[in-house]
Amino acid sequence: MLEVQHISKRRKFRKVLQDCSFVIETGKIIGIIGENGSGKTTLLKVLAGILRANQGTINLENDRSQQISYSPDQSYFYDYFSIEELIEFYQSQYPDFNQERANALIKFFTLNRKEKIKYLSKGQLGRVKIAVTIAREAPFLVLDEPLAGLDPLVKEKIIKGIIQFIDLESQSLIITTHELLEVEPILDEVIVMKNGTIIEQKQVEQIREETTIQDWLEQIY
Repeated sequence: MLEVQHISKRRKFRKVLQDCSFVIETGKIIGIIGENGSGKTTLLKVLAGILRANQGTINLENDRSQQISYSPDQSYFYDYFSIEELIEFYQSQYPDFNQERANALIKFFTLNRKEKIKYLSKGQLGRVKIAVTIAREAPFLVLDEPLAGLDPLVKEKIIKGIIQFIDLESQSLIITTHELLEVEPILDEVIVMKNGTIIEQKQVEQIREETTIQDWLEQIY
């Protein structure tokens, strides 16, 4: 279980996150949604340990870098690596990296292992980021806008890959996205952010009993 308690983050004189608290249980797919500038990316960076919160705590059993596998929304690979070399690099850096799963994902995403990172299209690079992130056996997989700017066929392939290759008996997925229609079918819960704070966390099934997620979001916003 991942428990976040009263996280706040300031940048100079502006509060980016304000008193954010939530709990994520093992075996869940959680969507963090909200308008641009609501604090989603900053929250994920704090979770991953890239940014330090000014206040609050994140309760995990062990070292956060070993508990969370994080994929930012920006490209972060050495562009002179081939996909094959990138997989070998991840294998050398993370004890929980499952090379067999990574190779299966590369095959599933129809990528050429010998291709250099710098020659990949945006869609291909997006699939590589997903592959190496969810190839880790970390308890929490964190993806920041993995579908942004991709064509519908690539989005569909990525969602199928997430469903097929994540082990929900021992892992949870946290995903930020504006592509709500595409990811809604796989979500267990949604966390809604506005102005740097969390205004709601709710199970998707509870929402669907009364209305659609889109209508529910419009109501609470």
